[in-house]
Amino acid sequence: MSNIIFPLQKYNDKEEIRKIASENNLNVAQKKDSQEICFIPDNNYQNFLKEYGKTKQSVGNIVLKNGKILGRHKGLINYTIGQRKGLGIAYSEPLYVIELNKQKNEVVVGTEEQLYTNQLYAKELNWQAIEPKNEPINCMAKIRYRAKEAKVTIYPEKDGAKVIFDTKQRAITKGQSIVFYDNEGIVLGGGKIS
Repeated sequence: MSNIIFPLQKYNDKEEIRKIASENNLNVAQKKDSQEICFIPDNNYQNFLKEYGKTKQSVGNIVLKNGKILGRHKGLINYTIGQRKGLGIAYSEPLYVIELNKQKNEVVVGTEEQLYTNQLYAKELNWQAIEPKNEPINCMAKIRYRAKEAKVTIYPEKDGAKVIFDTKQRAITKGQSIVFYDNEGIVLGGGKIS
């Protein structure tokens, strides 16, 4: 760690870096932010997984939470929690992907209201700034990079922790990370949503 150099560490945000790039006539100054996967040249992760992954692309049903079949999907890797467009189904109200059921090979859809929940279970916890005891921890948490921090209570358990938010969160997604912060924004730790 003592040999790591972070050349941008003294700057506050991307806008400050963009201003410096603009002042030096660098063409990347106005480049759009990327959230793509850097090692996939065409940004098509589905093709990458088909070619290099060990995933099977089997079609299956698109269903409501009650099990009613609404259509067919093209393989689970083509869908994400919270997705609304590209489902290829018609319904009386807008539907969103609320679950990817790998056991049944189903894309479960529901209303936007059904995307919201106030709890999750996290595994593979990694604590940075505290050594948790076997008691509840009150702090802040984020479930994605652009999400707003929200108040949570963490209930440590043997293999992870139950996390309960004070307010419901949109599209909590299994496999994504959750990061815990103190009230001053210092990272306490994090884990994998399961």
